[in-house]
Amino acid sequence: MAGLLGLYAKAGLTGFLRDGKGSLPTSEYRREAVLVDREHLAQYNKVCGFGLRDELPVTYPHILAFPMQIELMTQRDFPFALPGLVHIANSITVSGPLRLGEPFDLRVHAVDLREHERGKQFDVISEATVDGAVVWRDVSTYLRKGGGSGSPAAGERAEPPRPSAVWQVPSDIGRRYGEVSGDRNPIHLHPLTAKAFGFPTAIAHGMWSKARCVAALEGRLPEAYTVSARFKLPVLLPAKVGFSAQATEQGWQFALHDLRTGKPHLSGEAVSS
Repeated sequence: MAGLLGLYAKAGLTGFLRDGKGSLPTSEYRREAVLVDREHLAQYNKVCGFGLRDELPVTYPHILAFPMQIELMTQRDFPFALPGLVHIANSITVSGPLRLGEPFDLRVHAVDLREHERGKQFDVISEATVDGAVVWRDVSTYLRKGGGSGSPAAGERAEPPRPSAVWQVPSDIGRRYGEVSGDRNPIHLHPLTAKAFGFPTAIAHGMWSKARCVAALEGRLPEAYTVSARFKLPVLLPAKVGFSAQATEQGWQFALHDLRTGKPHLSGEAVSS
């Protein structure tokens, strides 16, 4: 986590060297025998709304893999500059629980560079393995804007679902999540640094929004499932948001929207696997 500040500095200083051409690197990053720190897990659970348990929240290993993702995306052979990449979706599949005190291995690699109507997209795959078997798999999809085929025709905006709960998202949630996750992107930390990147104020992390939604479903999800989220409009801090969840035959559908304007922040689903 401590090395992330240096990686962000490296990304800012070397971004101009990347032209967006070429293929994704084939390198894979690994950490072996990862053990979770109890205090750090408790801090993460508090920030995201999870209960205090020995079982790791499904989104928690993402922040352990995140420094490896950044290391991968700041190497010289990576085609895109880190500043400007947009995290547009995340899908996590678990086949069983990971627990505090039980070591596991982590590995990260990038795959599937492909076209997007607004540019190019690719996936960063993070996996946790126990005795060689994958027990947790995270697919983070990133978009590099520019040179795409153009946005598809926009349809009428659907009415937001009736909220199951209303959440007050404080202005410091970006700093608090950044502290526990290591993701100290300036757009999340302070209104002034966010304005430098074109945002009117600081915005919440997409993975905090997803974790907060999953926390609201805690105790109602099976042992093996896939939880996916598509990140839409950013949550401008502070905010009042509506969370909605509806049971389906396969699991749950959930969403997050701005309570005042009805604009969508996130849509997702959790289905048995």
